[in-house]
Amino acid sequence: MMQQYFSIKQQHPEQLLFYRMGDFYELFYEDAKKAARLLDITLTARGQSGGQPIPMAGLPYHSAEGYLAKLVKLGESVVICEQIGDPATSKGPVERQVARIITPGTVSDEALLDERRDNLLAALVGAEKGFGLATLDINSGRFVVMELSGWETLLGEMERLAPAELLIPDDWESNTPIERRRAVRRRAPWEFDQDSAQKALTQQFGTKDLAGFGCASLTLGIGAAGALLSYAKETQRTALPHIRSIAQERFEDSVIIDGASRRNLEIDQNLSGGRENTLLDVLDHSATAMGSRLLARWLNRPLRDMQILNARQASISTLLDQQFYLDLQPQLKGIGDIERILARIALRSARPRDLARLRDALVALPELQSCMQDLESDHLKALASHIQTYPELADLLSRAIIDNPPAVLRDGGVIKAGFDAELDELQNISENAGQYLIDLETRERERSGLSSLKVGYNRVHGYFIELSRSQAEQAPADYIRRQTLKGAERFITPELKTFEDKALSARSRALAREKQLYEEVLDRLNQDLADLQTTAASLAEVDVLSTLAERAGTLSYSCPRFVEDSRIDIQQGRHSVVEQVLETPFVANDLTLDEDTRMLIITGPNMGGKSTYMRQTALIVLLAHIGSFVPAAEVELSCVDRIFTRIGSSDDLAGGRSTFMVEMSETANILNNATADSLVLMDEVGRGTSTFDGLSLAWSAAEYLAKVRAFTLFATHYFELTGMAETDPGVANVHLNATEHNERIVFLHKVQPGPASQSYGLQVAQLAGVPRPVILRAREHLAKLEQSSLEQHSGARNQQSGQPMQSDLFASAPHPLVEQLQALKPDELSPRQALDLLYQMQKEWQ
Repeated sequence: MMQQYFSIKQQHPEQLLFYRMGDFYELFYEDAKKAARLLDITLTARGQSGGQPIPMAGLPYHSAEGYLAKLVKLGESVVICEQIGDPATSKGPVERQVARIITPGTVSDEALLDERRDNLLAALVGAEKGFGLATLDINSGRFVVMELSGWETLLGEMERLAPAELLIPDDWESNTPIERRRAVRRRAPWEFDQDSAQKALTQQFGTKDLAGFGCASLTLGIGAAGALLSYAKETQRTALPHIRSIAQERFEDSVIIDGASRRNLEIDQNLSGGRENTLLDVLDHSATAMGSRLLARWLNRPLRDMQILNARQASISTLLDQQFYLDLQPQLKGIGDIERILARIALRSARPRDLARLRDALVALPELQSCMQDLESDHLKALASHIQTYPELADLLSRAIIDNPPAVLRDGGVIKAGFDAELDELQNISENAGQYLIDLETRERERSGLSSLKVGYNRVHGYFIELSRSQAEQAPADYIRRQTLKGAERFITPELKTFEDKALSARSRALAREKQLYEEVLDRLNQDLADLQTTAASLAEVDVLSTLAERAGTLSYSCPRFVEDSRIDIQQGRHSVVEQVLETPFVANDLTLDEDTRMLIITGPNMGGKSTYMRQTALIVLLAHIGSFVPAAEVELSCVDRIFTRIGSSDDLAGGRSTFMVEMSETANILNNATADSLVLMDEVGRGTSTFDGLSLAWSAAEYLAKVRAFTLFATHYFELTGMAETDPGVANVHLNATEHNERIVFLHKVQPGPASQSYGLQVAQLAGVPRPVILRAREHLAKLEQSSLEQHSGARNQQSGQPMQSDLFASAPHPLVEQLQALKPDELSPRQALDLLYQMQKEWQ
């Protein structure tokens, strides 16, 4: 048996091998030690190898799902090795083989998945100049490929997609941010070969080439997609008929949000890693789990395609105008998550309750379709046309599957009576055995006249007629002795033997027949798999549009209007999440950025609402770019290409980066990539270093963004930056006001034009509970610093009248051009070099 184990384990050295032995899955050696540690199960030993006990751990096969779920969440992969031979007929160890491989990215079992989150398998190939990235959701068949360049872009995509498992070539460079991700698998480089991938993909889709999918021009992306398909087939050990196409995602089609900005905006995950108090949490009132997943995809990939956005807006308006969503949502709740059910049908892993839920969904489709007939939106009409009804399949499942089937097929009891005559006969024999034996006992007592006669059964000897020792000698001639006990004799008759053969085989034959019928039902469903998948996709979109309509009506959202000229004009804008958690009314605010004003310098106290004001602008713009209504009285905006945020402070200890280094990296990414069509939120840039370094960096960053003419909200406590409004006509000052009452601060959260008059830092510290002696001492320090500042200004004025000025703290850091001039040796320069140097210096100065 261990030789058999080693031959299988040799093929899967990196994965945990669940080796079936009777009613248990057993693990041995290092697998056993690892599983005992991860699953908190008992580590034992059995037998010896090389004089040492063999470590062993096991778990019951009928309760393995819970353990598998834990391992998958930890990023582990598990090889399930089942017994395929018959123990009764096998000589030596029962034959075993790998039935499937469960990995974080290819798991399809309902119990192992988060129903409201996509579970993606990704593959990545390439180098810094260019990457090919492909993703596959094996639970829906959604197959996507893209090509991109630059580490920042790649890391942003990885943040967006959050794959459960990532495949990279074995020769991938070590010590990269990618390799530090969880559940990264290194695969043989040849698996990413583009020619092999092209052949495998066209074979899977049954096409001559990939031009029909818009992927003909891809190179690295095709290699990544081929590696994905190969890995999926290897792990599922079956055909993948539900993977029918591949789509290319292009960056120019979407609004790009980098990883840091995505985290700061808390789109579908809060800063603690949970789902609570996120934008998705507020919006997701979907009737189905597949609708929830689609909504999350929309939020994570806002679009720039105006045709799609206008179609979604028109659909939401239609559903909202006459509150059609009130009729649709109850209907959708009866549909369930048929997207994943269809995937399990394709993978031949669908359970009886999956088929029961699909039956209920197909029965509900005609009524849902009739609900959608009166909808006037062209987009909704197109979706309704894709939501077909399947009366034949609904009838098949209604006749075949009992109303409330068991969780698994293992013990039968799934196929409804009357569906198959052969099965009914076999089940009738098995179920009526008890009555037959009672009738047989009565007849035999009357025939023999023996009062102690009774008919019984045990698993070792089967059926028997038992007589007491005293009456055994009077047994009829056709009784054949089967077993002698202390006080009784057991017999068999030809009639009972015939019944025994029939009854004992009937149950196993009934179970085999039931499994055969179940497979035939799956075969029939797979014939219409493509149409069913199209229906599921359309149902999910109807669910999302209906949900967005309900949210718009319930939360008083309005329809944003896209305009040609470059601007963002928000009237009475609100923060989607904050207004839901506040116990007091949310203070709405306006915002206008247009050709004349591209940047707002935002000042005001901490806790005054600067970050909320900035984030709500980004979320409103994001919602507009998924086609949703937005939390504002009125919004007009032009299409943006990117949303950047530099908000909050965090460090990257694993990557060896301090808080300030992280801040500067994020700032550098914004400055290098922002365009005139980008929305940029900058909050407290430069706070992680000394005052003058920070002020210099914040000031120069703001000036740079003003030149780029990006839509910019720049919150700062450096009051000096408010002077930009006087020198740059594209910059304006706004502030969030507050007032003092009895030495305490009251935040008004209202955005007003102009700079703030003071920062209220000590008042906020007092509000936070800083001890009163510390506050009083801080007031003394503040008074001294303010006096010192006044004296410096006085010194500056005196210098103009010939009196010496106090030392300038900036003098310790001369301008780089000054240093360059001081280091020059004019005698060593030719006239041409001197002239070139003057031009270069003038350019740098500008």
